[in-house]
Amino acid sequence: MSLTSGHSNKGRNPAPSALIFDSGVGAISIAREIRQLLPGLTLHFGVDNGFFPYGDKTEEALRPRIVGCATAMMERCGADILVVGCNTASTLALPSLREKLSQPVVGVVPAVKPAAAASHTGTIALIATEGTVNRHYTRDLISEFANGANVINVPAPELVRLAEAKLRGEAVTEEQLAPVIARIFDAPGGELVDTAVLACTHFPLLREELARSAPRPVAWLDSGAAIARRVQWWLEQLQLAQPATPGHGKLMCTATDEQGRIAAAFREFPLQEVVDVVSPAGQE
Repeated sequence: MSLTSGHSNKGRNPAPSALIFDSGVGAISIAREIRQLLPGLTLHFGVDNGFFPYGDKTEEALRPRIVGCATAMMERCGADILVVGCNTASTLALPSLREKLSQPVVGVVPAVKPAAAASHTGTIALIATEGTVNRHYTRDLISEFANGANVINVPAPELVRLAEAKLRGEAVTEEQLAPVIARIFDAPGGELVDTAVLACTHFPLLREELARSAPRPVAWLDSGAAIARRVQWWLEQLQLAQPATPGHGKLMCTATDEQGRIAAAFREFPLQEVVDVVSPAGQE
């Protein structure tokens, strides 16, 4: 197995690995896509539960926090690639993370371009946290890649907590989703929506529930598969070959995992039993 990676592997895992970072457990949707495409890649998870949720925090508070957490967690697990499995964190901190880290950084971009290309009516819904909906980054993305499509911005912060509840085994009802469905289909032009962008990594976890609650069939698109392909591309660039099976990854949090809920959410992945509590870099 070649381990030529462009940066030191001292203290790193013998097999290639990626760290998937998020404020909560939504990045599981990204991890599932990566695991399907790259089953031998060891996956580590970094959860900034001490600052959850990101959607209601200011940019000034978030940017240094994201950089500090991800940097400390990359140092702790020795991953070869950082995947920022969070739209909010990606829109705010990708340039700073790429400047800070020697390893490749893969971010999440809302699937506006493929949604616009897939739409037959020329009307798409962009479902995101309030922070992502209102950011200049998102507006610029729509301006550049929507290709003239009418984009209905749908803030849906409640979906974050509903997705986390689903991972804990709780049922998500149509009544709970009704306000979000109304924001999509009852908005001006909502009757023409045929494609919806799930612009938060938590949201694909609720794809089936959203589809059942919708008044008619629409395409629900996310960036998970594209992120997995990008990770594969970086592994090839770094000349890192995968073993047949992945190693046991680390699960890192920034606050104690009360009642073991975060660990339970990640039980489908091979992880070490101990949950590490990691302080953001510079805040030890």
